[in-house]
Amino acid sequence: MLDVCLPGTGGTVPRLDRFLSCCYLRYEGTGLLIDCGEGTQLAVKKAGFSLGKINTILLTHFHADHCSGLPGLLLSMGNEGHTEPVTVMGPRGVDEIVKNLTSIAPELPFRIKTQTMGDLSSFSAGRFDITSFELRHSCLCLGYDIRIRRNGRFDVEKARANGVPVRLWNRLQKGEEAEGFTPSMVLGESRRGIHVVFATDTRPCDIIPTMAAEADLLICEGMFEKDKIDRAKASAHMTMEEAAVLAKESGCSELWLTHYSPALPDPSVCFGEALEVFPNTVLSEDGQSKTIRFTDD
Repeated sequence: MLDVCLPGTGGTVPRLDRFLSCCYLRYEGTGLLIDCGEGTQLAVKKAGFSLGKINTILLTHFHADHCSGLPGLLLSMGNEGHTEPVTVMGPRGVDEIVKNLTSIAPELPFRIKTQTMGDLSSFSAGRFDITSFELRHSCLCLGYDIRIRRNGRFDVEKARANGVPVRLWNRLQKGEEAEGFTPSMVLGESRRGIHVVFATDTRPCDIIPTMAAEADLLICEGMFEKDKIDRAKASAHMTMEEAAVLAKESGCSELWLTHYSPALPDPSVCFGEALEVFPNTVLSEDGQSKTIRFTDD
């Protein structure tokens, strides 16, 4: 099962009642964080999740509200005893951005690796299969398609027919290769995994419903109300209604809105605009979380 949390749901600048937009995913004790604006480490801790479990950080783009909290987050992780390498992934230029930001955190107790992602780049971080895709913002910006793959069930008859020694069954069932034997020799066909898509900041674009097709969860910006469409277009952002249209087109199971404008203290006043289009829309709040289970659990 996958735990998904939005420690913060705000855009541009933090408010006293709203942290900046970020997303924390946890699977089998390993944490993955998307975006890291000011105060993200406080938002994660307030939401009840561990900074020390984060091994991968995905940056959508390099506007301050999405990356300027990186030094403080990394220092807080070190203070919590984190020692394993951390991979920071993002668009072209991520190497230089991370180098500059971490210049004020020079004595971290772990190594930082960077990974440049582009349009439809893929990367595996533990059990997380990550694909980036290009959005339509005022600068180069990426959305992320995140999947938890799931092997088929262990097939005793198949294992015996392939002459696999019993002592290797457990390792092969876990996906390891052993002594010339492969997991495919003991497992049935793959089962449906878990699928989450995160897309902000952006104008509507066809790639979002394509990547989020039949996803368990689409997390998408809903920065403005419907009557602010001109402002949304000018700033390369979306309205709640536009996000709901993308969710409807994708056939996803659920939509979480996030990245609200700081000029919108009460996003619920325009939430109905999204509900009319896509009824399974959630007006997210800081700290909101849910556990997504495999369909046959």
